[in-house]
Amino acid sequence: MLTIKDIAKQANVSEGTVDRVIHNRGGVSKKTEEKILKILQDNNFKLNPIASALALRKKYVIATLIPKFDRENVFWESPYMGIMKALTEVESYGIQIQNHSFDQFDAATYLSGFDQLFQARPDVVIIVPMFINETKKIAKRLDGAGIPYMFLNIDLEGLGNISFIGQDSYKGGYVAGKLMCLSLKEGDECVTVQTRSNISNYHAIYKRMEGFNDYLESTGGNKIRNLDLKVDNLNDQETVKANLEAFLENNGNIRGIYVPSSRSSVIADCLDRAFHKKVKIIGFDTTPQNVSCMEMDQIQFLISQKSFNQGYEAVRMMSDYLIQKKTPLKRNYSPIQIIIKENLAFNNRNKMSYQRENPKNGKVGVGDRS
Repeated sequence: MLTIKDIAKQANVSEGTVDRVIHNRGGVSKKTEEKILKILQDNNFKLNPIASALALRKKYVIATLIPKFDRENVFWESPYMGIMKALTEVESYGIQIQNHSFDQFDAATYLSGFDQLFQARPDVVIIVPMFINETKKIAKRLDGAGIPYMFLNIDLEGLGNISFIGQDSYKGGYVAGKLMCLSLKEGDECVTVQTRSNISNYHAIYKRMEGFNDYLESTGGNKIRNLDLKVDNLNDQETVKANLEAFLENNGNIRGIYVPSSRSSVIADCLDRAFHKKVKIIGFDTTPQNVSCMEMDQIQFLISQKSFNQGYEAVRMMSDYLIQKKTPLKRNYSPIQIIIKENLAFNNRNKMSYQRENPKNGKVGVGDRS
């Protein structure tokens, strides 16, 4: 779809100049106007009359509430970049984005971030419902104020969100269980590494673990036995390394490691080469750290959920809801894509294209971890 930004780039003018020509507002030289009109004609550009008319009368605000990201935890950078990519395509229709963030390990910051968001009274809200009980309080306030909202990445049932976009976490875990069984032989053991202090709060990881265990049980429970290892502070790599290697030495039949989060690279980096020769690691999401480990054959499988596309599509759907009154589907599932070293280069093309075009708009600072 040709956007006003694309036209402005081709014509070497500002987006505002293109907007004035499209809406016949004047104030543009004849030569520039003819240049823009020719580009419109060559690309068969058709202005959406509904969007145009509404954009002239009203501005809309979409507020987002997503976890922060940093250099060690970069998962949430990807949907954030998708959100910003979508903004470049919808801002000409009067759409504005207000981004708010929180620490995904601190429920208090989740509520305080929402308080800031709520005070601005946005038209719609896109929220990552990280904490279940706190999300119920947030949903009640949004319902009471009549502000429509959708969930991103994590699907909670029984609340009034108009839509959800993200992966089916249970099925993602189920697929991981199947990969583990195909990778190991009967009698081998695997270990699920929990990387959160309170797993019940993080719905997506809990469902991934549930799906993984259900697949193992569906095989009769005899082929592969799954153990559990809890790791609280992933930033203390020396402690993680000591605990992980001691666990593997004490359980000599372990041949697989399952990390139901985006942080499988932390586990991979803690293992010496001798352990990498013995175990297969399965994790989630193509973060730069995970990709690096996969390229070095330290991670064998990653399950991608196209998180960049999640952020992008969420904004597009809510924009259509505001401008064209088009209600999105209740559930919009992302693909369960199995990434191996051989197809790694073909993943995340939309995200990489956006990074090349906007090198400053996706730098670490607003939010991540999964």
